Amino acid sequence: MEKEQVKKTALAVSYAILEGRWNDLAELLDDNFTYTGDGFVFTKDEYIGFMQDMKAAFSNLKMEFPNILVDGDQASIQFISTAVNTGSFMGAPANKKNLEIHGIFIRKVKNGKVMQEWQTTDLLGVMKQIGFGALMGYSVFVGLFNVKQKRPVRK
Repeated sequence: MEKEQVKKTALAVSYAILEGRWNDLAELLDDNFTYTGDGFVFTKDEYIGFMQDMKAAFSNLKMEFPNILVDGDQASIQFISTAVNTGSFMGAPANKKNLEIHGIFIRKVKNGKVMQEWQTTDLLGVMKQIGFGALMGYSVFVGLFNVKQKRPVRK
């Protein structure tokens, strides 16, 4: 697969999420797709559900992709997301704050489908914007009481 096609397919996933085109997202992901990032491992349907939940919790979501590197069948993409936290997400309440979130994801593309995604997000940067105390309190509560997050469900 050519570099430009790998890049185009990898970015198409983000654009489908941004535009809420869930059927297009499902078509872009291989049936055996897996996501690993920020402490989570998701199947294809869980990933779509997670993205649907995220899109519902953050209004005015925008993404920039300042750096994209393609090596073989993998695209490494730096992202900068901006949004307003207007809904509950992962058990944390909305805070109405404008957020800027930085991170990197790597997507593996084969036969025009994304097979795997690995992601890391600047969670410390997010904590500083949301308020370290609120997020730290939530993290400690979840950790101390071994609270299990519900698996995301595709809508």
